[in-house]
Amino acid sequence: MSRKTATPTVDLDATRQRLERLGLVHAAEQLDPLISDAVKQNTAPHQVVDQLLDAELERREERRLQTSLRLSGLPNGHTLGNFDFAFQPSVERARIETLATCQWVRENRTLLIQGPPGVGKTHLAAALGVKAIEHGFGVVFYRLDELLPAMRRDAELPPAQLRRKKYINTGLLILDEVGFEPMTRQEASLFFRLVSHRYQKGAIIITTNKGVEAWPEILAGDEILATAILDRLLHHSHVLNIKGRSYRLRELESNLAATG
Repeated sequence: MSRKTATPTVDLDATRQRLERLGLVHAAEQLDPLISDAVKQNTAPHQVVDQLLDAELERREERRLQTSLRLSGLPNGHTLGNFDFAFQPSVERARIETLATCQWVRENRTLLIQGPPGVGKTHLAAALGVKAIEHGFGVVFYRLDELLPAMRRDAELPPAQLRRKKYINTGLLILDEVGFEPMTRQEASLFFRLVSHRYQKGAIIITTNKGVEAWPEILAGDEILATAILDRLLHHSHVLNIKGRSYRLRELESNLAATG
């Protein structure tokens, strides 16, 4: 009389422990439901393995994005999805979508966004910063008045230590609100050092309310220094010149109309 061979049991607890010891924590969490679905749907073993690995990779990418966004200092809520292109017809959607591919970041180029206050310069800069993080680049965001004190503190650092500073070595540096206040001669010199260190080694976004012809007055009235900085910044650069209305004034007008 033949005896049926017992179906081998799968020790999921042991498998889960091995996954955890390997650092595959999310895969370990998904093991039970994925195995249960696999039994019901008669899924091939290699597909179950792929699903476990996909679950782990997706969670790790989520964590990377969350951590990178938190460390970047980017202002919250600024995405390309909520930028009002209809309100700013001078901003070409197709051009922004090309910039969002981040090829210019890979090529260590500069993006200069200029225009009057309130037209969305910071929004676009931050939204492109989010895209750069999604593409795997390190990003750090500073208003210029926040970065200048840090650069003054680091003024005497030797090059080897300076290169370890995040504003020097990150993939994309975003400098917001350049030109609202003129720099001192020391600050202008430190700004030149920053641009020189990042030239062809790291991408930069600069938002400014000044046209390039006014940069000497921003840089302590030093035309020679301004020329040297602009020569590096504008070499193989992209320039967006926004000429539209202010979002903040639009909101103010709407509020006044609502209460009028």
